[in-house]
Amino acid sequence: MLTGRDRELQYLQKFYEKSGSHLVVLYGQRGVGKTRLVREFAENTPGFYYACRDASEREQQFQWGRELDEAGVVMEGFPTWRELFAGSLQDFSGKQVLVLDEFQYLIKDDSTFVEELVSFVEERAERQEILTVMISSAASWVENSMIKKLGKGAFKLSGLLKIRPLGFFELREAFPGYSADQAFALYAVLGGNPGLWQCMSPAKSLKDNVCETILSPTGVLCGECRRILSEELRELNVYQTILSALAGGRHKLNDIYEYTGFSRAKISVYLKNLMELELIEKVFSYDTAGREHVQKGVYRICNHFVHFAFTYLYPNASRLEMISPQAFYEKNIVPGFRKFMCQAFREMCREYILREAAKGQFPFAISSVGEWAGKAGDIDFIARSKEGETLLALCQCEREKFPYEDYEWLLFLAKQAKLRTDHIWLFTDKGFDERLMAETREKENLSLILI
Repeated sequence: MLTGRDRELQYLQKFYEKSGSHLVVLYGQRGVGKTRLVREFAENTPGFYYACRDASEREQQFQWGRELDEAGVVMEGFPTWRELFAGSLQDFSGKQVLVLDEFQYLIKDDSTFVEELVSFVEERAERQEILTVMISSAASWVENSMIKKLGKGAFKLSGLLKIRPLGFFELREAFPGYSADQAFALYAVLGGNPGLWQCMSPAKSLKDNVCETILSPTGVLCGECRRILSEELRELNVYQTILSALAGGRHKLNDIYEYTGFSRAKISVYLKNLMELELIEKVFSYDTAGREHVQKGVYRICNHFVHFAFTYLYPNASRLEMISPQAFYEKNIVPGFRKFMCQAFREMCREYILREAAKGQFPFAISSVGEWAGKAGDIDFIARSKEGETLLALCQCEREKFPYEDYEWLLFLAKQAKLRTDHIWLFTDKGFDERLMAETREKENLSLILI
């Protein structure tokens, strides 16, 4: 059963049921579940799936032809594209689906491929309908270079859909035996990448999973962070130095400059590349009248697994080699892990709020959302209606109980940001102090939410 992809399945089904032939591109991070999504969609439809290789055109044609030959379609040793299309799309009744996985390997060095595919489909238009689904894990390439590479073929695209990571609540479905606290901790480490989830056993504890798959030198995810970086980036020494700075709490350009010694211009270029790969993000504060109190140019690691690796594995590489995974987990991860989880907790709370809004269980119709990065502190979530009605949220998971002082600080930040406080939601996974519990009985606009 595919979890959390109903909208994406409906998107593909729409093109399948729509008359005529269509060309659709699906893209997203490696491991996010693109291929599994298409496999689920195309399970009972006629067609052909081909996993493209990072190879020459001649080798590509040979491998595609060999797979067709094994499927019972006779092919020459090095068939042409048109022969491959004809072999993949037999004259069955009804619409057929042609899936080209990692299709960027087909067109990075051959811009005519899509034009030939479109020409072939158009020639068959009267007697055969074809849905071509092209998948890519090169998200940055799709967003920045694909259209130019496709040339005239770009005008034939019927749809373009980015497959985004899943959320915390989908992870909970995948690990039904985990407590909320264990699931939250796992989400902080892996994020919403189902490909990483599948490396973990729902029957094992968080500690056992992390020790066996990440910390052990034979673990399936040992070295995964370096692989993520090396697939798209050169000069890993520079990127790793910048990521180390960010993981160490240096979130502004000048802080990174002082730590790394690289020029500001160089750092800016590398930060841009990391943002295009969705490994880091630049924080843009919600636009308010209190602009003089806003922090500008703040960056943070947004890929959970990369954040985990550069918080714990990269700076402690020597110790990881010298002691057992279990000892490393207890000495290096456990002591500061609640603080590390705070960023993921904010994401989880935001997901909770938007789910409530989608169910109609929200004080007003949301027109805009965001966060506020202030010089004195942050407001984790802001939602506004068109009329200006405002909800502010603060998320806290580091301390045992949400203290009243944090609520007072939120009110202070709201004044600095010049934001209304029509509704205030406070989130924690532990509990609230007695003063806050008493306050919520007196203040109708204050809600305490225990996740």
